[in-house]
Amino acid sequence: MKKTLHVQLFLAVLILGFLTGPHIIKALERLSPPSVPVETQTAAVVSATSTPQMVVKNPFENLELYAKSAYVWDINARQKLYSLSGDASLPLASVTKIMTALVATESFPSQTKITITPFDMLVEGDTGLSVGETWTLDKLIQFSLVASSNDGASAIAATLGGFMNAPTSTDWVLNKTRFVEKMNEKARAIRLTQTTFQNESGLDGEGGVSGAYGSARDMAMLFEYVFRKHPEIFSATAYPELELRSEDNIMHRVANTNQDVTHIPGIIGSKTGYTDLAGGNLVIIVDIGIDHPVVIAVLGSTRDGRFSDILQLIAATIKAITKN
Repeated sequence: MKKTLHVQLFLAVLILGFLTGPHIIKALERLSPPSVPVETQTAAVVSATSTPQMVVKNPFENLELYAKSAYVWDINARQKLYSLSGDASLPLASVTKIMTALVATESFPSQTKITITPFDMLVEGDTGLSVGETWTLDKLIQFSLVASSNDGASAIAATLGGFMNAPTSTDWVLNKTRFVEKMNEKARAIRLTQTTFQNESGLDGEGGVSGAYGSARDMAMLFEYVFRKHPEIFSATAYPELELRSEDNIMHRVANTNQDVTHIPGIIGSKTGYTDLAGGNLVIIVDIGIDHPVVIAVLGSTRDGRFSDILQLIAATIKAITKN
């Protein structure tokens, strides 16, 4: 019965189509929505659901630095945040003393006794040491880094260099040469590829030759190594002033050569450097936030410009890390 009904309906529609012609077809088209290509449908969905993307400005853009070279290294992330000619090898000046302190710390006990000789006092710069005065190695390292003492660094190199190769030596020049050789060996061991040392202090030598050369990137890697292996080396450099007593019971009040150390929250360590060839250098390690150490290195700036360079880079680093 149902089959018969379906046949009858089909015939009725067929007859109606012949009678009305194309009119019914147009009517049916008006009742059905037009088909939309798949590509058009997809584009419409994307347009309806997508939101405008925020353009994040690079906080290191448009910095006005005096430095020839700069490098910012995020220790935790193992990531370079900024580089300005970061691989250029430039005079290091007294930033050199960080390597001096590292080699001494890794080679001898902290209580090793070091006596200041007349030869040490011939080195450029007077930071208050006296001929015949005796220090423990750890305290003389602190003194030499904070005051950037060339005579202190000389005494460390001359004394310890005498015991670094057999036989032991009392030759002041030979001993310092031995010590500097160990500094260069350490630089190669920790892959400071652009770094070489001619002396233990970074003082300019004769003929327009610097006492040490290195890149801002290398200094960032050196500071990271010291931070991870021997953080005690940096401890004294985070203070504006120290009082240190030698073994002769002579008290020394030492001002930090980093004049901005009190204006840098979270500072862990720093080292300044300045010579005619180098210009103004400054390398710091600072905690950005909580347990987020970052090294910022500035080379080839000016005596005063190195401090403003560092402050600009700190501000940009904070923005880069906090996304503010």
